[in-house]
Amino acid sequence: MKLVTVSQMRALEQRADASGNSYPTLMERAGVSSAQAIMERFAARDQQILALIGPGNNGGDGLVCARALRDAGARVGLYLWRRVPAPDDVNWAACMQRGIPYKRAEEDTAFAELRAALAQTFILIDALLGVGIARPIEGALRDLLQIVRAARANSVSPSPSLRSFAPPPARSASRPQPYTVAIDLPTGLDPDTGALDAAALSADLTVTFAFPKIGQFAFPGADAVGELVVADIGIPEAWANEIDLTVATPNEMRALLPLRPRNANKGTFGKAMLACGSAHYTGAPVLAARAASRVGAGLVTLTLPETLQPIIASKIDEATFLPLPDRLGDWRPRAANELLAALWDAEYDALLVGCGLGQSEGARGFLARLLENFNTLETPPTLILDADALNFLAALSEGPRALTFDAPPILTPHPGEMARLRNTDVASIQNDRVEVARDAARQWNAIIVLKGAFTVIAAPDGRVTLLPFANSALATAGTGDVLAGTIAGCAAQIHAAARRAEKLDALEIAYQAARLGAYLHALAGEFAARDIGAAGVVAGDLAPRLPQALESLDAA
Repeated sequence: MKLVTVSQMRALEQRADASGNSYPTLMERAGVSSAQAIMERFAARDQQILALIGPGNNGGDGLVCARALRDAGARVGLYLWRRVPAPDDVNWAACMQRGIPYKRAEEDTAFAELRAALAQTFILIDALLGVGIARPIEGALRDLLQIVRAARANSVSPSPSLRSFAPPPARSASRPQPYTVAIDLPTGLDPDTGALDAAALSADLTVTFAFPKIGQFAFPGADAVGELVVADIGIPEAWANEIDLTVATPNEMRALLPLRPRNANKGTFGKAMLACGSAHYTGAPVLAARAASRVGAGLVTLTLPETLQPIIASKIDEATFLPLPDRLGDWRPRAANELLAALWDAEYDALLVGCGLGQSEGARGFLARLLENFNTLETPPTLILDADALNFLAALSEGPRALTFDAPPILTPHPGEMARLRNTDVASIQNDRVEVARDAARQWNAIIVLKGAFTVIAAPDGRVTLLPFANSALATAGTGDVLAGTIAGCAAQIHAAARRAEKLDALEIAYQAARLGAYLHALAGEFAARDIGAAGVVAGDLAPRLPQALESLDAA
């Protein structure tokens, strides 16, 4: 599903109008779709609904929604702010024909009638501005929104995780505070940046149209969205094919799942080599290896300093091992020669480097020799660089540009690592995550997985995917190792299938493996938070839920 800016959305609406899908038709579909979403989620029949109606098209959508809810048996009232209905306003006329009561904000002294109405309201519809915010909210609108926020002060806050395309939480008809439903966008949310006005009105549910907007997947605005529903208003998806920013959906991710034929063997599902771990970080290789196995790789091999092998082997049974010569448990540069030889002989499909590797002189020497000679492999595996491998690149005088690879590697930085790679600060990374990832992917000819809320996956050809997950359960040590292993497991399977089909497109293999692996990892985090509670999830809880994530995606 494409993710659009306001200008892109307006261009699509203009094209629809020119092709016969007129603006009034788009408005009718938007309002009816909003009403349907409300009726599906709330016991709205016979309940009191108050629609806040603004002056533009967003207000028109709200009028259609109000009329549709009235026809469905709800008790609806209108509260108008700066809306003067024109004689040809058919949506206003339809509401008046149904006897829907209304009040104008300009005639409501000290907002007394608004306060009284809010005390009786079960569902509040926000159709004030939508994408029409152009300046800070001031004056009467700011006062109006302050009163509405006060009426909701004791309401249950929406989940901190934006559960796009997922079932909403259970609703209680007895709750006294109004649920808020935003039409297209909560008032005060910048649709392009995610900036949130101080007077903004947060929603429990947002119904947006045709395509989600970038600001709905950027903080702080994302916290104001609640559950996000994307309603079809008749604009063909194909019209947005040239837009290179997407948000991942279950249907799209399901199409990437590797086939699991009944007559398969372990080689069918690929072989992943993981060069991870050090004396200080013996958990990282275990977390990564378990994830690669749980996501479906046929064979997972851990290569590590031979002194550490007994310690790590005691923690995991399924992986095989390639112990390498070490120096008192530390990596040695010449160990890279043995690893390259093993990759050459055994045709591994994915190589993950970096989880818990450490930043010792030996580890840096090992990384330098391995990465400088990686292109000598005749059929190189998909390369995933994580954690200390990224720190190694950041320390090079030219950063990641100092090394070039025949095939794009997958880099998995968190914001701090990305700041070091780009020689900047974390705030600069977080202020424009999409463009930062896109620019880095192009400069470094790499797949970038910029971790964090709404993880960004960018390819060097300009394509970018956002994940629709923001889950605090993943903000704990070791979850990055699980993510790296999950991507490696997906890469092994996709690479092996492409090798058998003799269609080795290295860029496509890496991009799709990164997208699928990151999505499955985030979905496993959603299951873990649901089962355990976000505050209690640890990294080891994720790998056992990867098969559950796979199964749910396959059954979606």
